[in-house]
Amino acid sequence: MARSMLLAKGLLGMFWGEAVTTAVFILNRSPTRSLDGKTPYEVWYGERPAVSFLKTFGCMAHVKNTKPHLKKLDARSTPMIFVGYEAGSKACRMYNPVDGRVHVTRDVWSWDQDTAGSSNGGGTFTVEYSTHQSDGVGEAAGGSPAVANSLPTVADSGEGTAAPEHVEFAMPPANLEELVDAEHDENAPARFRNVDNVLGAACPLGLVPRVLEDRELLFTTAEEPTTFKEAEQNPCWCRAMLEEMRSIEDNKTWSLVDLPAGHKPIGLKRTVVTSTAALSSKARLVAKGYVQRQGIDFDEVFAPVARMESVRLLLALAACEGWEVHHMDVKSAFLNADLVEEVYVSQPAGFIVEGAEHKALYGLHQAPRAWNAKLNDSLLSLGFQKSTGEHGVYVRGTGSGRLIVGVYVDDLVITGRSGINQFKADMMKLFRMSDLGLLSYYLGLEVKQTEKGISIGQAAYAAKLLARSGMEGCSACTVPLEKKNKLTKKNESPAVNATEYRSIVGGLRYLVNTRPDLAYLVGFMSRFLEEPKEDHYAAVKHLLRYVAGTLDHGVFYGRGGSRRLVGYSDSDHAGDHDDRRSTSGVLYSLGSNPITWQSSKQKVVALSSCEAEYIAAAAGACQGVWLARLVKDLTGKEPGAPILKIDNKSAIDLSKNPIHHDQTKHIDTKFHYIRECVDEGKIVLEQISTQDQLADILTKPLGREKLRELCDRIGVVNLKHKFQD
Repeated sequence: MARSMLLAKGLLGMFWGEAVTTAVFILNRSPTRSLDGKTPYEVWYGERPAVSFLKTFGCMAHVKNTKPHLKKLDARSTPMIFVGYEAGSKACRMYNPVDGRVHVTRDVWSWDQDTAGSSNGGGTFTVEYSTHQSDGVGEAAGGSPAVANSLPTVADSGEGTAAPEHVEFAMPPANLEELVDAEHDENAPARFRNVDNVLGAACPLGLVPRVLEDRELLFTTAEEPTTFKEAEQNPCWCRAMLEEMRSIEDNKTWSLVDLPAGHKPIGLKRTVVTSTAALSSKARLVAKGYVQRQGIDFDEVFAPVARMESVRLLLALAACEGWEVHHMDVKSAFLNADLVEEVYVSQPAGFIVEGAEHKALYGLHQAPRAWNAKLNDSLLSLGFQKSTGEHGVYVRGTGSGRLIVGVYVDDLVITGRSGINQFKADMMKLFRMSDLGLLSYYLGLEVKQTEKGISIGQAAYAAKLLARSGMEGCSACTVPLEKKNKLTKKNESPAVNATEYRSIVGGLRYLVNTRPDLAYLVGFMSRFLEEPKEDHYAAVKHLLRYVAGTLDHGVFYGRGGSRRLVGYSDSDHAGDHDDRRSTSGVLYSLGSNPITWQSSKQKVVALSSCEAEYIAAAAGACQGVWLARLVKDLTGKEPGAPILKIDNKSAIDLSKNPIHHDQTKHIDTKFHYIRECVDEGKIVLEQISTQDQLADILTKPLGREKLRELCDRIGVVNLKHKFQD
């Protein structure tokens, strides 16, 4: 049945999953002889199924355009293709050929049961569409006949106009001379446009359908070769591949051996990437690590890297001390790593030898671990010691000669009062290194170092996230979530595309690395990842509008100031309306510079606000003890016990005294760790007023004025304005 549905409308094989699901949906509502003429639905639920809503699989319909702030001439609907029914709701699953996504919506009308893709014998999906007056499908420039592209598209049809049956994209001619001539051909199809400004002067000119005018990036990535034969015909790719092979040979990565009996060689493949900014090409020869067998080809794979909290602490410490922070990168890092296991690889295309590997290749499961072991040995040989609190951080020297290095795979972040240049020279003797100078960009974080201090932000990343979410140019708002908006999992609004919702929330989670004001809201939105509804999606869009209005916000670390660790812990008792669990918020600063923040829902139901605050304080104690150990490793000095500020006196009393009565006897043992920290002097508790509780921003949505006040106090500022003052 699914096969017939696909062939009837000429849909691509990519829709087989939707077709099978829809076929099952229909068969469950169809009478069968085995059930005496009843439907499976009727036998299971005891009532006849409604069938009046059933539509033809693959038919066309118009879906309401839900983009905010539509202009007068903007289309109010988008033509899409019906590909099934959403389980558990009355919504339909509609495929948009333009963005290539399946949208779940109830706002569908103008059903055309007869119009959709048609079978053309080749299995490609075509929908009628013409931009060439009334001639239907034209010919490609240079007289070449038009060829149907596998990318589907649909066109807006006015009311009362018969929907056409086919769309065919005229593809560019294979001959470059014809292509150049077509650039000046007045009779060329109107849906072509020149994209030489996209590919640059070094690349051939090309033409794309008008439906792809805003998708030049897709066109450029399609130009990357997919096989060795394609790559060897391009001088740019040949140079990139030869450079990669030269690196492999220089590092003595493999040697020629006979394949032992009982061993299967691991295949190799080439990955090639175009840098559109630098118009450069990079090739990688990678192993097909997915065919490796654990216990035979590899054992352990874990490799430590510096946590983001550790990097922020390093930057905050550098700002306080007035140090510069530098950045280095190891070229072809994995090729330097020595393998413990014997790994046999097959012959790479274009080269005549195969061998057993001595060093790691990109793609091998154990490659990151092998490289980390190599780098660890190298740093230890240079006199560094690994931090006991963070295995991705190394330190050397004492006093003014203290040097700190943070490691994230092949990125090295270096700071200290002196010795940076000597360290760079030592590393360049050991590996092929790139000296990137002062740290300005690290894992998506934009770092700026001035006389005033060091700032970290993610303005470029946030802008890309807005564009990817369709919120570019949206109107900004002043709060990330209205306080009156009480969202729950039992929301009765229609379901939305869960994949799209998760993608946006996942993107926002990475933004929290420099935006503590988003931590609670992103965690709150993550509670609805399983079955997001329209109300949840609307709240996420509202959060994106707040991001748009605070695009240039980030964290600023000022020069000088105290080196004392100061923490805040707070909770919102029974704040979750689904399970009545509380939310813990913990914030730590080095002096006034924020370094760690976390907002998380508690694992148990707290029976009182005292218990909720006590659980949050226990989490704050754990974080404070770890930070104190890390600060000691970085500075070589005892930092003093961290101060943890709490606004609940009962929770403080419970932390200092082993009170045991009906209201506290049930509290889990692990939360009493804070008592040990207080008794041993590892944490100093301090009571503050609710108005001075900075962790309040991590436990609940706040009003505009309170949000602005706390952002200023914890160090989240407009970085553009900060450096202009």
